Amino acid sequence: MKGILVLEDGSVFEGYSSGFKGTKFGEVVFNTALTGYQEILTDPSYKGQFVTMTYPHIGNYGINYEDIESRGIFLEGFIVKELSPISSNYRATKSLNEYLEENKIIILEGIDTRALTKKIRESGSMMSVISNEEFDVDKLLKKLKEYPSIVGRDLVKEVTTEKEYEWDKSKNLAESIHPINRYYDGITKWEYVEKYNFHIVVLDCGVKYNMLRLLSTIGDNKLTIVPANTEIKRIKELKPDGVLISNGPGDPAAVPYIVNTVKNIINENIPTLGICFGHQLIAQALGGKTYKLKFGHHGANHPVMDLKTRKVEITSQNHNFCVDYNTLNKDEVEVTHINLNDNTIEGLQHKNKPVISLQYHPESSPGPHDSRYLFKRFLDMIKENKDA
Repeated sequence: MKGILVLEDGSVFEGYSSGFKGTKFGEVVFNTALTGYQEILTDPSYKGQFVTMTYPHIGNYGINYEDIESRGIFLEGFIVKELSPISSNYRATKSLNEYLEENKIIILEGIDTRALTKKIRESGSMMSVISNEEFDVDKLLKKLKEYPSIVGRDLVKEVTTEKEYEWDKSKNLAESIHPINRYYDGITKWEYVEKYNFHIVVLDCGVKYNMLRLLSTIGDNKLTIVPANTEIKRIKELKPDGVLISNGPGDPAAVPYIVNTVKNIINENIPTLGICFGHQLIAQALGGKTYKLKFGHHGANHPVMDLKTRKVEITSQNHNFCVDYNTLNKDEVEVTHINLNDNTIEGLQHKNKPVISLQYHPESSPGPHDSRYLFKRFLDMIKENKDA
C-alpha cells in the first residue's frame, strides 16, 4: 500500500508500506549501522522516534530469538530504502516484515533514504508523521503541530519495567554464539567467577539485555532490575555491591525524580556505572546540564578516544542529547572519553567517588566489541571498593 512521511518543515517523502496500517508520530533520526536491525528495533532508547536505516537493503537475514534487546519494540516506525522479501539465515524464525506487523510497527520503504539523511544532517532531527491511511499533507501537518516534541517529555516511564525482578541467566546467549571469554585479557571464565561474585542493582530506564548478559557472564554476578522510579531506600534494602544506571529514551532533563535517586546513590558511595542516558543522569546529579544535539549519534562506527590510554575505540551509539562540558564541576569530575567526530563528551569519572559513566554503548549489540573492557573496569571498581 502507499505510504507517506511528512516532516515538520513540510518536506514530503512518498513510498510504500506493508503490514500494520495506521498513522504514527515521532522524531525522525538516521542510523548508519550496516547490520543489526533487530537489535536496533528492540532498543528501548528509540521510544518516540522513527529510525531511518542508511544502508539500502534491510531484512535479508530475518529475525531470530537470540538477538532481541528488550521485551518488545518501542520505536514508532521504521524507514528503509528496500525491505528484503527473502530471509536467509539458519537462525531466522520469521521475516522482518512479519515481525514488524506482529508488533504493529509501520514500515515505510521505497523512499530516497539518502535524501532524507541529508535533510536531517542539514536541518537537524525533527518531528514527523508516517501514515499509510491518510495522505492529505495539510491534515497531517496540522496533527503533527499538535503532537509534543521529545524535548521535555518523560519517555522512560513508557519503557521501564513495571516490577522488580532478578535477571534470568538462562537468557544469556550460548558460548558458541556469543564467546564472551575472548574479550577479557585471556582470563578464563572460572577465574572471573572467583574474582567477581557481586550483587548489582540495575536502575532500568530502558535497559538493553546485552548489558545484563555481559554483567552476569563476567564472573557470577547477581542482577536485580528495578523500575526507574525506585527510590534510594529500596535500593539500599537490596544491599547492592554496585549500581548500573541504564540507557533510555528521550530528554534526560525531563526526569528529575531519577536524577535525585542517582544523586542519593552517589552520596551513599555505592560504585556506579552509567551508560548513555545513565551517563547523562549522572552528569546532572553531579551538577551538570545536558543539551540536544543537532541530529544525534546513531550507528555502530563512531570513533571514541580513551583519554587515559589514548586508544581509539569504534563504538555503538544511540543518543540525541549530550552533556555540556562547561557546566561540569572540574574539581569533582574529569572527562575520560571524547568523540573524535565532534569532540563531545563520551565518558566521565568522579575524582573522589566510585562513579564512572559512558555516553556510548560498550555492550554493542549491534556494533564492534572494542569497548567491552569497560564492564571489567566497573567490576574492578566494585572489587576495590569492597576491599578498601
